[in-house]
Amino acid sequence: MENISIRPARPDELAAVAGLRWEWLVENGSQDVGEPEDFVRHFVAWAGENVRTHRCTVVVRGDRVIGMAWLAVVQRVPTPRSPRRASGDLQCVYVVPEARDGGLGGRLVRAVLNGARELGLERVTVHSSSRAIPAYARSGFEESPRLLQVRLAPA
Repeated sequence: MENISIRPARPDELAAVAGLRWEWLVENGSQDVGEPEDFVRHFVAWAGENVRTHRCTVVVRGDRVIGMAWLAVVQRVPTPRSPRRASGDLQCVYVVPEARDGGLGGRLVRAVLNGARELGLERVTVHSSSRAIPAYARSGFEESPRLLQVRLAPA
C-alpha cells in the first residue's frame, strides 16, 4: 500500500506547494511567467501573509508533496440568526500528472470539504474547467443558477 497522507500543509512545505502551482501554470499553457525561483519566494511570502484566509491541504507520498488544494475563507455579512457567517472557495486543486486517475484528487477535495464543515462554512464554491466538472460533481458540487460573476481583470 502506498504511503499517502492528505493533511494541512506545513510551513516548510510551502516551497514545494509553490512548485506545484508553477507546474499547474506551465501545464495549462501560461507563458511569460518569469523565473521559478522568484515565483517560489513570492508564493511562500504570500502564503505566510494570507494564512488566516487561505488554507492549503496537501497530498504527500512518502516525503514528497504531490498534490494541493486551497480553501479561501470569506467572512459574510451577519444576520440576526447567524452573527458569524463564512463561505469558502476551493482554489488551485492540482495533483501531479503521474498520480492522477487513482482517486487522489477526489480524496483531496473531500478532505478540504471536511475542513470547511469543521469551520462551519455555509457553502464552498469552485471555479472549474469543463474537464473537471464531473470530478467536482462526484464530491457533491452542483451547478447553481444563482451564482453569477463579473470578470473585472484578466486572470
